[in-house]
Amino acid sequence: MPLSSPIDSFSTSAYLRAKSVWRGKIQRKRPRRAGDDPLSRPFGSGRDPRSLSLVLESVVVDMGWSSELEQARIIEEWPTFVGIATAEHTTVTGIRDGVLEIQCDSTTWATELRRLRAEMLTRLLTEYPDSDIRDLRFKAPGAPSWRHGPRVVPGRGPRDTYG
Repeated sequence: MPLSSPIDSFSTSAYLRAKSVWRGKIQRKRPRRAGDDPLSRPFGSGRDPRSLSLVLESVVVDMGWSSELEQARIIEEWPTFVGIATAEHTTVTGIRDGVLEIQCDSTTWATELRRLRAEMLTRLLTEYPDSDIRDLRFKAPGAPSWRHGPRVVPGRGPRDTYG
């Protein structure tokens, strides 16, 4: 049974090309020489069975998923990273443009964690080097808002018009 059909290799190369164009790093195809493909030789190198972990590692690197997986790992391991006492008062709300956003349940916790930001960021960059996180943002609880999304229409907003 062949490992990949021509259709699979076409779709994979098309996906990788589109992904590289989207990220702004255009990949150039290198010309293929005769005998360059290890799958075409019956006893060539690279034909031995490999473990699933090695295959998944190579897929993650080929697809460029290492930073996304590292960011997911940070979110999953947040309680162990900051400790149980801090994790009870904080929640990771997301990662936008390299900024890890943390919602605190009180202004006191947000202020204290802002004071420790440089120390936490240094440790985060050491323990998760592939995460592409550049900053931490600690948000204090605020008043309820009528906003539902990133866009806002200028004006007075909702008022008591019910009667």
